[in-house]
Formats: sequence, C-alpha cells, structure tokens
Amino acid sequence: MLQIAPFESHVAEYDAWFEKYPFVYESELLAIRQQLLTLPQNLIGLEVGVGAGRFAAPLGIKEGVEPSEEMSKLAVRRGVEVFKARAENLPFRDIHFDFVLFVTICHLDDVPAAFAETYRVLKPGGSIIVGFLDKNRPVAQAYEGRRETSTFYRHATFYSVQRVQKMLEQAGFKNPSFSQSLFGKLENIKELQYPKPGYGEGSFVVVKALKQ
Repeated sequence: MLQIAPFESHVAEYDAWFEKYPFVYESELLAIRQQLLTLPQNLIGLEVGVGAGRFAAPLGIKEGVEPSEEMSKLAVRRGVEVFKARAENLPFRDIHFDFVLFVTICHLDDVPAAFAETYRVLKPGGSIIVGFLDKNRPVAQAYEGRRETSTFYRHATFYSVQRVQKMLEQAGFKNPSFSQSLFGKLENIKELQYPKPGYGEGSFVVVKALKQ
C-alpha cells in the first residue's frame, strides 16, 4: 500500500510532471510506440499500472489496470477503461490479450508475480512490453539520490537491464529485444530523442519479449 498512497494524494502533481518535461515524455512514448509498431495491427492490448492514462491513451490502448482510484479517474477521462486491480492479480481469464504493457515496474510490490500473471493472460505468441528506468543510468540514479525527499520515488525499486531480463526469463518469456531513449540528464533533455536499439546508453529502456 505504500506504493499506492502517493498516487492517491498527489494526482495533480503527478500529472503535471508530463507538462514540465514534455520532451522526456514524448521520447518515452516514441520508444514504446516503436516496439508496438513491430506487432500486427488491431490487437487486444492492456497496460498494467495505467496511472492517469498518459501512455495508454496516446498509444491507442483501450484497457488498463490501476489500483489507485484517483489516478484511474484521469485515465477514464482520457478514454481508457480501467479495472481496479493489482499487477500481481489480474482480473482476466487465461489467454486473453495479444500484448501487455508496463511502464511503472519500479512501483510494483512483486515484479516476478506480475510477469507471471502477464504470461497467464497473454495468448501464445503474445508480447510483453516493459518500459523502465535502468538503475545504472543517470535518471534512475538521480531519483535514487533524492529518494528521501521524493513524493513518488521514496519506495520505488529500480532494476538493471540484466535483472529485468532475468525476471522475464523466469516467467517464461523468450526472445527479448531492447531499445533505449533518454540520453543524458532529465533536465537537459530539451528536444525529442529518437530511440536507439540495445541498452547501456539511455536511461529509459524498452524490452519486448514473447510468450511462445
């Protein structure tokens, strides 16, 4: 519950971040969209941890899961159907979605359980797409340094690329492909950045892996 409380009490502050750092936000969106474009069209998708709908809505994802009621209200206004649930216990039948997106794994209580649930609800050949801040790169390290005074990242857990890849493998996912964005410090990103393949340079990493 520690992870949810700030998002219930500081919705406006959270949503304002995207206006404060528009090129960071658009660069993250572009990196995720690039991975989505590798999938066939007209698929059934879900965002887990949909928050205020800032990613699902512009990416055309119609359904989301979010435990924070106040955040969900903003997502609904942006046209997303929100199910109040946690990532570790998805309220959907087996073999239901073509892809599932995560952009907030640093706020999850149990990432391996969330990935296992995602594997359960995905169709064979379906994709998990995870956007996350690499703990070894500048943006996550800056948040780590301000942890004690941060509203949203006080209880966050940042992961390395290798750790995320290992958790995906343990859940049964195969063939991970990586791209990256956010090159440099957050406050220095003043224009749209185009994603590059791989990882190790950018702070924001997007990985797509398959359920076979």
